[in-house]
Amino acid sequence: MTSSAGSSAVSRAPLTLAGIILLFMALALTGIAFGSTWIPLAQVWDVLLGADIRGKTVIILQFRLPRVVIAALAGGGFAVAGYLLQRVTRNDLASPGILGVVDGAALAVVCFLAALSNESNALVTSVAYQPVAAVAGSIAAIFVVFAFAGRQAASAIRLLLFGTAVAAVLKSLTVIAMLVGPVYQAGQAARWIAGAVNEINWNEIRITAIGMLPLGLIVLIVARRLPPADLDEISARSVGLDLPRFRIQIFVLAAAITALSAAFVGGVGFIGLMAPHLARRLIGRTVHFGLVGSFFIGAAMLVGADLLVRVLFSPTEVPAGTVPAVIGAPYFLYLLMRNQDHD
Repeated sequence: MTSSAGSSAVSRAPLTLAGIILLFMALALTGIAFGSTWIPLAQVWDVLLGADIRGKTVIILQFRLPRVVIAALAGGGFAVAGYLLQRVTRNDLASPGILGVVDGAALAVVCFLAALSNESNALVTSVAYQPVAAVAGSIAAIFVVFAFAGRQAASAIRLLLFGTAVAAVLKSLTVIAMLVGPVYQAGQAARWIAGAVNEINWNEIRITAIGMLPLGLIVLIVARRLPPADLDEISARSVGLDLPRFRIQIFVLAAAITALSAAFVGGVGFIGLMAPHLARRLIGRTVHFGLVGSFFIGAAMLVGADLLVRVLFSPTEVPAGTVPAVIGAPYFLYLLMRNQDHD
């Protein structure tokens, strides 16, 4: 019975994935069409295909499309990082936010903004260094977690506990950095921490996409070894996998993906927790389908969140990251109580 159910889930995975991608495309097109004035979907599609419609082309290509593209890249990145962490720790509660990765990036970016901006809120260096700061902060946070865990790093539960503690400390340091840093940077840093996709330009998108491409290829390569990571350490060794070392590699990879996703969008929480869960429920545990499904579910979540806050609060710009936070916190509590019931 279990075997037939598993094969049935695998057989319908492509169809389910196609449905998820179609949902994402519908949300993306609606996100481009909606704004201070509604642009018919047919015109949006024509402009995306290369048509030049007076009064609409500039609005679509320079103002609305960039925020949808960055939301898709960042949301998908958070989701893939969460999928990797949940698989390699064998824990449903693992996510970039809980393991200190997002907060490490946040502290690094806030320090970057405070140290390298002038009184006019303009960076005195290239914006291309902001993702570098975010990646460095995230990877540093991961190594701090492993350093504190020490020999206990082989335990996924211990890693989660130490990660949660490190995340709390980093969050406090970020708040302190905002309070004691230059006043003119506080608003920009607060907007980044909340997670906002407006005010994005194509140069920032280009930097994110260039960084995502090699990381995505690495994910597809290491995905072949993810199924054995579901085994315990002794069983994994029997099939030729050094689980502790592999776990460190996945943590560093997830940290880099998370940091690049957060570099310009900010510390959007809980997408990395929720999207992999939905992917497993809808698609099953097939690794490559799960990864692609997680990416498009995460992309749809952040694009949809941005669309929702624009509909509800227009013309005020509310950070899109507030929606996943409002939904994700109760979902995390649900998972926590469910895991306690299973203990």
